Amino acid sequence: MLDTLMLSRMQFAANISFHILFPTINIALCWVLLYFKVKHDRTQNPVWMRIYRFWVKVFALSFAMGVVSGITMSFQFGTNWPGYMETVGNIAGPLLGYEVLTAFFLEATFLGVMLFGINRVSSRVHTFSTLMVAIGTSFSAFWILALDSWMQTPAGFEMRDGVAYVTSWWDVIFNPSFPYRLAHMLIASGLTTAFFIAGISAYRLRKGDTKLAPKVALKTALYMAAVLAPLQAFVGDLHGLNTLEHQPQKVAAMEGVWETQEGAPLLLFAIPDEESRENHFEIGIPKLASLILTHEMDGEIKGLNDFEGDHPPVKAVFFSFRVMVGIGVVMIIVAWYFSYLTYKNKSLVRWQLRTLEILTFSGWVAVLAGWYVTEIGRQPWLVTGVLATADAVTTQPTGNVLASFITYLCVYAGLLWAYIHTLRVMARKSITVEEFETKELSPTGNTLANNATPNKHATEPQGA
Repeated sequence: MLDTLMLSRMQFAANISFHILFPTINIALCWVLLYFKVKHDRTQNPVWMRIYRFWVKVFALSFAMGVVSGITMSFQFGTNWPGYMETVGNIAGPLLGYEVLTAFFLEATFLGVMLFGINRVSSRVHTFSTLMVAIGTSFSAFWILALDSWMQTPAGFEMRDGVAYVTSWWDVIFNPSFPYRLAHMLIASGLTTAFFIAGISAYRLRKGDTKLAPKVALKTALYMAAVLAPLQAFVGDLHGLNTLEHQPQKVAAMEGVWETQEGAPLLLFAIPDEESRENHFEIGIPKLASLILTHEMDGEIKGLNDFEGDHPPVKAVFFSFRVMVGIGVVMIIVAWYFSYLTYKNKSLVRWQLRTLEILTFSGWVAVLAGWYVTEIGRQPWLVTGVLATADAVTTQPTGNVLASFITYLCVYAGLLWAYIHTLRVMARKSITVEEFETKELSPTGNTLANNATPNKHATEPQGA
């Protein structure tokens, strides 16, 4: 039954699921914008500026959505989880404050110059502003992931009368899982942005956009994905080893291992049954899970039965993990294959462009699946070993939480539809904008030749 605890968990999950979509794009997109701007400054080719102008609008839209959803998400600490701040507020409060002081203010200060000052300040100042916004987005990820990692693997504190007090801020911030979680998330943002750019650029090309800007943007995104996708697999492996050491019950749920065993198989598919504490319809590769997680064929993996009463819901973690990994494999295949085609200067045919369109938001799905593995896999703890989720929840009546939960869902559904619809309108509008090309770019972005009549306003088009 849906009680106050479950509804509060569902409401926070809905809030953070919606919010995380936009920072996941913005963290990497701003660095890509910096790349476009630097390429324009170095080559003086207007195509790079056209690409920049289109994608900076997308960044502004995503930034606004992220800020609005982030503010409402922060309300949850007071309305639904008062016990959280009462117990660990001495740690969570300053970390969230550092995020505002070092990241949000930095972004907000230079964002105006980045969006509206391109014709009002020098090119160097504008490029510097783009750099500062990019650094701000990364700082934001740094502090938020420091807090979340501390909740997963707490360190550098002591408990006094049921309240956490810091003994070492260095240990709090650089807790055992933080470096792996930060690297994993930053690369995930890069992959999300790469397929996001590739998908929208492919949509423009499939709809008949013959301009050079979407072709260059698509090629850049594919090369970016080809590098980051295998790198993410490597970092994910390191993150898995760290999780096995500090949160073995989460790994047991991810792999569907009920009994402690050596040489555990990698389950490609199964249906975990928590009542009978076994899996149905298992399809697995013998000993591969032990090899991946322990780097030994007969390595031991603790089973869920060793943590009975103190392990996360198995089905949610088990299937979320496979969705994340499955999408990651698809990303590697698509990125490498399509990058090879573009490297050979082969034009992508309609079905290939359509494939990239379908994968436009694949990064979102993978990030959400990974986030569910991380957060649901921490249960029944809000702060592992320190604060149980049930001990921090509000005492508000169930009906109040249900009403706010339904309201959030309706608002977020409308905002998400509006966001995607606006992206589609922006992409279609850019197709019809006339472009006066003055130079053509090689795959590396160098000038090849003039191919149209020069236009004095070519560097300031209304579309890309």
